Amino acid sequence: MPRLLAAPRLVLASHNMGKLREMRELMAGYGIGIVSAGELGLGEPEETGTTFIANAELKALTAAKAANLPAFADDSGLCVDALNGDPGIYSARWAGESKDFFAAMQKISDLLQAKGAVTPDQRRAHFVSALTIAWPDGHVESFEGKVFGQIVWPPRGNLGFGYDPFFLPDGHSRTFGEMSSEEKHGLPLDGGEALSHRARAFQMLEKACLRR
Repeated sequence: MPRLLAAPRLVLASHNMGKLREMRELMAGYGIGIVSAGELGLGEPEETGTTFIANAELKALTAAKAANLPAFADDSGLCVDALNGDPGIYSARWAGESKDFFAAMQKISDLLQAKGAVTPDQRRAHFVSALTIAWPDGHVESFEGKVFGQIVWPPRGNLGFGYDPFFLPDGHSRTFGEMSSEEKHGLPLDGGEALSHRARAFQMLEKACLRR
């Protein structure tokens, strides 16, 4: 049986303010306060895992043990079919130390152009989000969500963060960078599927570990 999260406070194992904002929005209504690893002065471990879930678990366990509180971690990235799944788990690293995601998007666009991948079918991609809750005793619960779509160039929109302006989800005419966070989450009231990769993973986590 999955372990229910009963603590009133949860550490987000990230220094990314965009992720902190999104997770506070997703956690609203559960009576759980979220503090980031950055706000607690906790360092970030080297991401040595070879999968999104492995890296999410590494980050969550490190934060949970350091703070002696349950911790929540996300490891997410963009996987481009024509690039054999790159940048994948290295998505943040492609943006460099300065977190220049426009430069990372330009790099991907240039690589696609060099491969002659110019049509929508040749520019297929998907976002992946692995979410983990870890407890100080070492117990973990992990979930993975995906959303499929295509790469667009030039990037569109200044909402969201990371590769959002670069990604057009299937069935939509606007990129994630052109959607409000509410639209991007798309959390349904009728039990249907959420929209973004992170919201889909969160929906699975919610059903297993959260109680209103």
